[in-house]
Amino acid sequence: MPHDLKTRLASPDIVLAPGVYDAFTALIAAQTGFEALYLSGASVAYTRLGRSDVGLTTFSEVEETLARITERVELPVIVDADTGFGNALNVMRTVRGFERAGAAVIQIEDQGFPKRCGHLDGKSVIPAGEMVGKLKAAVDARHSASTLILARTDAVAVEGLDAALDRAEQYLEAGVDALFIEALRTPEQMDAACARFASRVPLLANMVEGGKTPIQDADQLQRHGFRIAIFPGGAARAVAFTLQDYYGSLKTHRTTTPFRERMLDFDGLNEVLGTPELLALGKRYTD
Repeated sequence: MPHDLKTRLASPDIVLAPGVYDAFTALIAAQTGFEALYLSGASVAYTRLGRSDVGLTTFSEVEETLARITERVELPVIVDADTGFGNALNVMRTVRGFERAGAAVIQIEDQGFPKRCGHLDGKSVIPAGEMVGKLKAAVDARHSASTLILARTDAVAVEGLDAALDRAEQYLEAGVDALFIEALRTPEQMDAACARFASRVPLLANMVEGGKTPIQDADQLQRHGFRIAIFPGGAARAVAFTLQDYYGSLKTHRTTTPFRERMLDFDGLNEVLGTPELLALGKRYTD
C-alpha cells in the first residue's frame, strides 16, 4: 500500500494516531478523520487472545491482523512488532512480512523475553549492542525506504533516563527513522528526551490511560517536541467498558431495549460498514 508518512513526519505538526486492533476499529477510526493508525500489540493480545500483554502474541497473528486492516483502509499504519519476535534473523522476517502486509512504520523494542507491556513493572532489556544489531537487520530487510523503522527503548524503567537516552542515540546511529523512549515518568523527562532528539528525528509519545507517563493532549505533546502521539490501548479499554455495561444490561433486563440509545441499529451498523455500496458493487457482476 502506498503511503507518505515519511513526508508527513517532516512537518512539525504532530501526527495523532489512535490505537486499533482489527479492521473494524481501523475502519471507524479512518471514517473519523485520523491521518494514521497504530496497531497495538497489547490490543491484539487483549482482543484475539483475551490475554494480557506479556509476550504471548506471535508474528503470524500480528501480520494477519495488519493485512486485514490495510486491505480495508488506506491510512498508513504504525505496527507494534514487539521485540521483532526473536533475534536479528527473526527481525528480518518480521520486517519483510509486515512490509508485505502494508505497514508504514514498524516498531521494534529492546526488551528481553518474555516481553511485557511497557507500563507494567518487571521489564528487562537486552544489551544495547544486541539491539543495534537487530535494528541494522531491520533496516537491511525492508524493501522500500518509505517503510520506516521505529526503535523503542524500555530502558527508563530498568537503567534510568540517561541510559535510555544513550541507547536511543545508538539506535539512531544504526539507521532507524524514528525513536520511541517508552514510559517517560514526568514532563521534565519528556522535555529531556525532546531536547536531545526532537530536532534530529521524529519522536513518538505513548499515552496509556493509567500508565507511567502523564497523559497530555496532542497539542501539549507537540509543544514538547514530539511528532507522533499514540493512544494505543484506549479503544480496547473503551470497548471493554461499554461491553461490561451492555452485557450487564442484557443479563439484567433480558432484552437490549434499555440499551438501544447507546448502540447502532441494524441499518446504522450496515451504513458504517458500507453494506449498500458493497451490494451495489456486487450487482455489477450479476446483472
